[in-house]
Amino acid sequence: MLVLTPLALFAVSVGYVAQSLAPRPQAVSQGDLLDTLLEMPAPASQIDTYSATQQLRDLQAQRAEVEAAAAASAASGSGIPTLVEPAAAAAVDLEIRVALLGVGASPALSAQGPWQLLSRDGAVLQQGTAGDRVQLGGLWAGGPEAWLQTSGPALLVNGQPYAGRLRLLQQSGQLRVVNHLGLERYISSVVGAEMPSSWSMEALRAQAVAARSYALAHMARPADPHWHLGDTTRWQAYRGLSSVNDRTREAADSTAGLILSYQGAIVESLYAATYQLTQEAHGRYGASMSQHGAQDLARQGYTYNQILGHYYQGASLARLQAGGGAS
Repeated sequence: MLVLTPLALFAVSVGYVAQSLAPRPQAVSQGDLLDTLLEMPAPASQIDTYSATQQLRDLQAQRAEVEAAAAASAASGSGIPTLVEPAAAAAVDLEIRVALLGVGASPALSAQGPWQLLSRDGAVLQQGTAGDRVQLGGLWAGGPEAWLQTSGPALLVNGQPYAGRLRLLQQSGQLRVVNHLGLERYISSVVGAEMPSSWSMEALRAQAVAARSYALAHMARPADPHWHLGDTTRWQAYRGLSSVNDRTREAADSTAGLILSYQGAIVESLYAATYQLTQEAHGRYGASMSQHGAQDLARQGYTYNQILGHYYQGASLARLQAGGGAS
């Protein structure tokens, strides 16, 4: 059994986020969000609407994928299914919103370079240089939210570096800090927070795909109107730039846009450190990856898509792409 999120829900959620929550200062275009599609064969129920040429093309592509998967599995001699990697496509880096839930009620906010604190309308509320702290006492002068951004390498929250921007909100009378950043930068941090970066690259790649699929599921059904998921192990561990290095970036970049899918839905790819923990924490849900098990398989020579095929049986790999259709 796989925990699934319908793609239709993802499209609706993205539309809501883009229209009602898009930040005004230094706004990033949400066009890619609205145009994001999964690169995967059309459901059989839709094939009768295609032209004869398109039908033939689709059938040939599906046959080639099945044959490639069978050949790869036979070559391995392992019986572990190899999930077919979709063709490369232009990268789509969506914006994810991560609540930093453990920073406390009065976090120290600063940056590693010049910074500005802006109101929702873009008015400058405060500004400073590297190391200067945001004055929380005047935080709400411009309204119930503010945006902290920097031209330097990173923003600092209690001394820990973060990429992207910080949205500062009043929620239930308390300060809530939400990190807005590109999905792939987020994934490179999660990989390093969830798995030792010294582990085999194939295990790190499997972790990157699982983390991305899990993140997409929560972007489809966010935990809060203002943020998709938190930064604790209640969701997935996220430590900003402190858990990013060349290997975690490679794991994210080399699998960019790849997620797990099942019959047109996003797989909420659960995982835990060991097989025992996967059974204790996720046994009632079904499929779940053991991180130590993934490392063991990688050390035996299995690839990331074989590792994923072993743990998420019945799923397939799909790739996020921008533009008007699936190829």
